[in-house]
Amino acid sequence: MQIFLKSPDEKFFVRELMRKIDAQLNSVRRELSNLVELGFVVEMDEPTEGKKAERKKYYSVNKNFTLYEELRALFLKAGVLIQQDLVKTLLVDPAIQVLALTGLFVGKADAETDILIIGNPDTRGLQERVKSFEQILGREVNYTVMPADEYLYRRDISDRFLASIFQTDHVVMYDALTP
Repeated sequence: MQIFLKSPDEKFFVRELMRKIDAQLNSVRRELSNLVELGFVVEMDEPTEGKKAERKKYYSVNKNFTLYEELRALFLKAGVLIQQDLVKTLLVDPAIQVLALTGLFVGKADAETDILIIGNPDTRGLQERVKSFEQILGREVNYTVMPADEYLYRRDISDRFLASIFQTDHVVMYDALTP
């Protein structure tokens, strides 16, 4: 449900969903069947190119489903709680000076990074904390760690990477560098 609610305009093939949630094919098919039966998901056919006149099935959320808006709001609220937990978990490390969320946390799937961390945090501890949130989210979280001096230099020269973060949707959760 989370995949469909986070991307309401996308359509998904069974094997694609299988990879996204790291589940067995039969389990995914069974759950899709249940969601179709409930009316939450619609099943569609798409013609494939080639010699055979095959049709591939794909699935999309039914925006006309009675509880669609309520479920979407609930999942968004759950996402906010997850973000708060993530921030608390990451800020345990006092070496983090700036923490900004972008990418998947603001609905930008094509962003270069999901979390920007400025400072010199413990690499191993940071990896472990991010990995635990990847399991909760059910997807990979891309993060960038940058020392403060490099960040300040890149900010001063209007670095393209930083601009791609700070000139689009992002949320600065912690900033000890700005007075």
